[in-house]
Amino acid sequence: MATIRIILGILCFAIIGRSTEPNGSVLARSAWPKAQVLSDKNKDINSKAIRAKLLAVARSQIGVREATGNNDGKKVEAYLNVTNLSKGYPWCAAFVSWVFKQADLPIPRTAWSPALFPLARQIVTPKPADVLGIYSIKLKRIAHCGLVERKQNNWIISIEGNTDPDGSRNGNGVYRKWRHMKTIAKFADWVR
Repeated sequence: MATIRIILGILCFAIIGRSTEPNGSVLARSAWPKAQVLSDKNKDINSKAIRAKLLAVARSQIGVREATGNNDGKKVEAYLNVTNLSKGYPWCAAFVSWVFKQADLPIPRTAWSPALFPLARQIVTPKPADVLGIYSIKLKRIAHCGLVERKQNNWIISIEGNTDPDGSRNGNGVYRKWRHMKTIAKFADWVR
């Protein structure tokens, strides 16, 4: 009999211990999912605000052009500077990194486009402000990147640095591009 009382006492303490919040108050299990939903809702609202800020920064750069067509110019060099590079280097990934820095996000910071697509960041369905990657058959890797502005049917409207009206991976400025989903190799979410 005493053994049963001890076991029941231990079970009661275990149940009460699991049902308390960090501040010690008892929280009914039925309230937990609602609290979690509110937390997820706040996270979603914050994510949308961050994405809107990223896109506002990127849109403000549409029309920036290189000074001499050699990966140079005041703005281009500012993009490259975020990744500790000077003028003369390809800058599509540096542009993406610069946009994230202007939105007060600590990552990504890279000038190498393949580095923007680690497996942990890759996604299938893009959202605004996700990063897109264009594969180069010649280089056998992601060789160009940009930011998703929005998806329209089978098209991605993007904002990209170091491209041109033809969609080159080494162009002369920041452009808004329309790319078919089939031409995009990967997407990455750096906001979550």
